[in-house]
Formats: sequence, C-alpha cells, structure tokens
Amino acid sequence: MKKLVQIAFFLLLAAQVQASYILLPMDHETQKDHLKAYGITYWVLSSNVEAWWLLNYRGGSFAFPYNRTFEKECLTRGVSYEVVADGQFNNILNEIADPEVNMEAIKLEKAPKIAVYTPDFNARGEKIQPWDDAVTLVLTYAEIPYETIYDREVLNDELTEYDWLHLHHEDFTGQYGRFYRTYHNQTWYRENQRKMEELAYDLGFTKVSQLKLAVVKRIKEYVVGGGFMFAMCSATDTYDIALAAEGVDICAEMYDGDPVDPNAQSKLDYSKTFAFEDFQLERNPLEYEYSDIDHSRGRRINPEQDYFTLFDFSAKWDPVPTMLTQNHTRTVKGFMGQTTAFRNQNIKSNILVLGENKPAKEARYLHSEYGQGFFSFYGGHDPEDYRHYVQDPETDLSLHPKSPGYRLILNNILFPAAKKKKRKT
Repeated sequence: MKKLVQIAFFLLLAAQVQASYILLPMDHETQKDHLKAYGITYWVLSSNVEAWWLLNYRGGSFAFPYNRTFEKECLTRGVSYEVVADGQFNNILNEIADPEVNMEAIKLEKAPKIAVYTPDFNARGEKIQPWDDAVTLVLTYAEIPYETIYDREVLNDELTEYDWLHLHHEDFTGQYGRFYRTYHNQTWYRENQRKMEELAYDLGFTKVSQLKLAVVKRIKEYVVGGGFMFAMCSATDTYDIALAAEGVDICAEMYDGDPVDPNAQSKLDYSKTFAFEDFQLERNPLEYEYSDIDHSRGRRINPEQDYFTLFDFSAKWDPVPTMLTQNHTRTVKGFMGQTTAFRNQNIKSNILVLGENKPAKEARYLHSEYGQGFFSFYGGHDPEDYRHYVQDPETDLSLHPKSPGYRLILNNILFPAAKKKKRKT
C-alpha cells in the first residue's frame, strides 16, 4: 500500500512537472470570458512572472508558466484555460515561428501602471458628469487595477509615475461638451461648470480653456517622453482641436464669458496636432459638435449594418499594430458617441488606421508613434451600447464577456507590457 502511495505521488509530481504552461485560448469557440482573460494575464505579470502574447494564434492567446495558484485564479474568474507541457508549448512556439504563417510570440514582461484621467466626485460623492466610461468599466470587470488623476495631478507632473494613460470622455476645448443647449439648466451641468472654473482659477488660469490647453500640452510631453496614451469619444478630436487652437479663443460667450475670435479658423495650427489636420470648426456654439473631424452628422448607416473592419498586419514585421488589433473576429459592431468616427480626409498621412468602415469613408481606430511614445484614438462611447445617452445606466459587461469592441481597449492596456522589438519596416 505504501508503495502504491509513493507511485501515485511521483506520478502526480511528474504530471505537474510536465504541465508547465497555462494557455488562455482567445478564439471565439473556446474562451468563455475574453475580457477577464486579459485581467488574468495582467495579474500574472503583477506577480513578477513573464507571459507570452501569441499573436494571431487562436485569436491572440496568452500563455504563462504553470502555477497552481494561477490555475485556481482562472477557475475563480471563469476564464477558459488549457494546461500544456513543455513539449507542447515548444511545438506551439515552433508553429508560430514558421515564416510562412502570420503569427508571432511576444514576451510580456511587466504589468503597466495605469492612470485614468477623469473628473473628481463632488462633495456628496456623486459623479460630476452623468455618464460612464468604457475603459473604467472594462478595467473594473477584468479586475485590472488603475488610479485616477485629473488636471491638478497632470500639472504637478504626476504622469511620470504611470506607464499608460487613458483620457476619459472629455472636452479639452473648454466648452463643457457643448451640452449648453440641452443641459445648461441641469444641476449637474451648472455644478460641473462651477467646479471647473474654480479649479482653473485655483491653478492660476483665467479660463477653463486655458487650463485644458496646459493639460493637453503636458500630456503631449508625456507621450513624447515615452508614455502610452489612449483616448476615446470626444477626448480624441477635442485633444487635437485644443492643440491646434493654442492662443486662439474658440469658445463662445456662454462658455467663457467673451466672444469667439472671428478669425479663429484661419489661425489654427495643424502642425501641433497628433492625428488630425485641415478640419473646420463648428461655428454654431449651440451645435452638439466641435468640428468636421467627427463623422456623426450626415452619417447614413443603418444601425443593424454598422460594422467596422480591423486591418490585418504582418505579425512578424509589424507586431505593434498586430497586438492592437488582436481579436476573435475581424469585423466589429459599430457604436455611436459624441465623436463616433473620423473622416478620412482629416487624418494625417503618417497615422496608421487600424479599423475602418470603408463604405462610409471613415476610420474608427487610429494609432501612431509620437516622439518616444505612442497614442491610440478609438471612436465611439461604449462598444456594447450603440447609442449611449447622458444618464443612461452602465453597461453590464457580464452580459458581454466576448465583446470584440472591448477587447480593442484591453489590447492597448497590455501593449506597454510587451518586450520592445526593433521594428522591421
């Protein structure tokens, strides 16, 4: 009997030695919760264990050394996984290394420290702005930790403490989202304006637009210095508009107390922007739009047919865009926002389009290097809520664990963890 116990023990030990990797498959059929799989991978990296991102292998799978604690966490979070031996994993790596297949294995080294640029709560603990944010929703659902910062922290140079920055739904032009016509009598609108004006004065600015300009310039320095910045919805176009309008008053009286510079359009400097050029400002201050960068107006697309397509990139030659477009489908359901999509004619020639609706002549997902860093712009507000209105309830991501639209956000979050490879093109 004792001998049988010893044999069983050694067989178990041998099995654990052989079972040396955990694979998180990311194909549609196998993975039950794509979003939480990113959280597991982030958690493994946070435990000072390196991981692999297997680009284009079964939907962009993840792998890391086997550990009983890691396996239990996969079970706890409901993430599908497979345990593979050394030999099996080496066969996978050999398959990926084949120059004839469009795959690549990228080593993930360290969990990036994440900051979300978002307003504070008021004195009653209520959100200043009555809408949610897709990035904070998916970070919370995937159990990826983040910290919040806002204008004061940015101007105090606290960005240097973070590897990755998300710009929450924001109006960097100082026009309060151009919600004046519909919401200026609402308590939340008036309180937000009062709070922003107080913050601007406290930080030494006479206008909110001047404060926001200082913030976008400081964020620009962060990216130039090697930071990773991701923005969605109106934080994309208003960021560039603010940069182009430096020193020019583009805010009407109801926003800053004095009129717009009548020559504002001719004074825009597109050389200062990240992604957009040759755009025309919206002259009507009551219009729920900033410029013609956004393709929301005049967009004749049936919601049931609103999809955008992700580009295929060479995983071995262009691993960065390949990482950012990993998914279990190349076609993603579209979704609206204050800034929904980017008109092709306003996108600078050096910007990489990652996803587009070609018939509509619009881009939905952009990326580029900038200085030593990178940025991504993603149009729309909530990938699983086609039209997300002010004061709508938050999306329950437990109902959308396979969301391809939310996967694109999480690709950007893990991207800074990748071991830097010299670009081949």
